[in-house]
Amino acid sequence: MTLIKSISGIRGTIGGTKGNNFTPEDIIKFTAAFGTLVKRTTNNPVIVIGRDARISGEMVNHLVIGTLQSIGIKVIDLGLSTTPTVEIAVPRENAGGGIIITASHNPKNYNALKLLNHLGEFISADEGAEVLRIANEEEIIYSDVDKLGEYQHKFYYIRRHIDKILELGLVNKKAIEERNFKIVIDCVNSTGGISVPELLIALGVKDTVELFTTPNGRFPHNPEPLPENLSTIANEVKFHNADLGIVVDPDVDRLAIICEDGEMFGEEYSLVSIADYVLKHKKGNTVSNLSSTQALKDISDKHGVKHYQSAVGEVYVVEKMKKVKAVIGGEGNGGIILPELHYGRDALVGIALFLSHLATSGKSCSRLRAEYPNYFMAKNKIELPEGTDVKLILKKMEEKYKKEKLNKEDGLKIEMENDWVHLRVSNTEPIIRIYAESQSKNTAQNIAKKMMDDIRQIMK
Repeated sequence: MTLIKSISGIRGTIGGTKGNNFTPEDIIKFTAAFGTLVKRTTNNPVIVIGRDARISGEMVNHLVIGTLQSIGIKVIDLGLSTTPTVEIAVPRENAGGGIIITASHNPKNYNALKLLNHLGEFISADEGAEVLRIANEEEIIYSDVDKLGEYQHKFYYIRRHIDKILELGLVNKKAIEERNFKIVIDCVNSTGGISVPELLIALGVKDTVELFTTPNGRFPHNPEPLPENLSTIANEVKFHNADLGIVVDPDVDRLAIICEDGEMFGEEYSLVSIADYVLKHKKGNTVSNLSSTQALKDISDKHGVKHYQSAVGEVYVVEKMKKVKAVIGGEGNGGIILPELHYGRDALVGIALFLSHLATSGKSCSRLRAEYPNYFMAKNKIELPEGTDVKLILKKMEEKYKKEKLNKEDGLKIEMENDWVHLRVSNTEPIIRIYAESQSKNTAQNIAKKMMDDIRQIMK
């Protein structure tokens, strides 16, 4: 498949030919370009790296380390880690940037370089464009032997990450201990298998059933934490009479919850419920992206605060959160961002806050879910043949639905009274995503189907 270069980093499949896949030559090229940008724009040529457990991770890690050292950059290697852990480590190490070796929710044949600035936040669109320019124009200068970068490994940062979570006033360890939760976890055989059990122990959870916690990168199912991929843990939650199930993706920045009856809490509602808990204790604005449920707006209204929307992508959510001084935000894919900890999606802090909310509520997981507005979202996608004119497709859809309220900030969002649909090109795959939401499941599915039919007709 085509190598994808976007705001989400450099991503592709392992193997194949350079420029078309995520090959060693591409890894070296873009790592060197990012390292060059860090050297030019910061006073500290240090980069923190960490990786998820996917099979190709060790190979990519070696290439990244050697490349950075070859251009005179000191490497601090966290080893098997999580995306939010690397985000926390970058400013603590006073580094000029960070690289996370992970393809997040993509299947095992993918890998990627996620690029962070000196704050431990994803680089901007302008910085990303500069990385691509440096790579394409081959403006790389390698260091002589006396100026090669140093290497240091610090494999204890997950513990530091957990310690910072426990320091948060909103995390109620005492209440969690007293509820004596029984929890089933699915860590998809990646670094959640290291971090999630350690976090639960630190929170006082003594009864845990572990599924797929060996960090060997051999994903037992599609690693995206969507309902259709979570039948095993849903059954195990019921079988073990557990209070809930917890699922994270390979790099631990997305969180999904399963209720005690085996029903999905809903990845959209991870953020909604945690925002409700945060806003009970700390008033402030909220932010989610254009593809996220309007339930967060309803909760914000209930607490008398304002809700804002951003373009899809963590960097855009963070940008909006800073602008409006939000106290909680994230994305409807289970990505929780708590500025008090750091500006990054973080499933670990999401787990701690959700368990604090559930423990102090005194309710079961399903009863807690029943308190929130019940919207239904249909999530679909259309694969794009190479050379597809996406702008033309969106333009024709805009013309077709010109009588509706339209938002063109990120793709095309069409609002129809109480329903909406969002059409946008993925940052990570050659697809158009179609998200539709309604208070009726059938209506949401029918809206999405109608949009897909319209797009296919245009593509003909």
